[in-house]
Amino acid sequence: MHLPPFPPFTAETARQKARLAEDAWNSRDPQRVSLAYTPDCRWRNRAEFIQGREEIVAFLPRKWEREQDYRLIKEVWAFAGDRMAVRFAYEWHDSGGQWFRSYGNENWEFGEDGLMRRRIASINDLAIREEDRKFHWPSGRRPDDHPSLSELGL
Repeated sequence: MHLPPFPPFTAETARQKARLAEDAWNSRDPQRVSLAYTPDCRWRNRAEFIQGREEIVAFLPRKWEREQDYRLIKEVWAFAGDRMAVRFAYEWHDSGGQWFRSYGNENWEFGEDGLMRRRIASINDLAIREEDRKFHWPSGRRPDDHPSLSELGL
């Protein structure tokens, strides 16, 4: 399997790769998300260590059961060769209705086939009031005209 764009990345292909990842995560389809990674990929997500697509597919439903009405925006911070640094923010609420904005950074490493072989994510959660939410699009892909993280001042 191959998943363009391929490294080494340019500013444009890095932006495309980050948007494709954002779109997959916003689909909340664990299988779709997993296909962007090598079969033996390695993740660190908060304090959880995940290896391979099967563990990704098992992890994501647990995540989205806790993080309800999940909406995510990713933005490239830096890139070189087969690596990218991406910052992100997502909004969600828990089962009690408390809203959060989660902020984080990811380090990504890709194979020549364009699949991600390593993902290291650091994430912090901030409780917010519902009226302070900034991500209001319907569930799924963020509309092309929706502001980016930088445009939102995040």
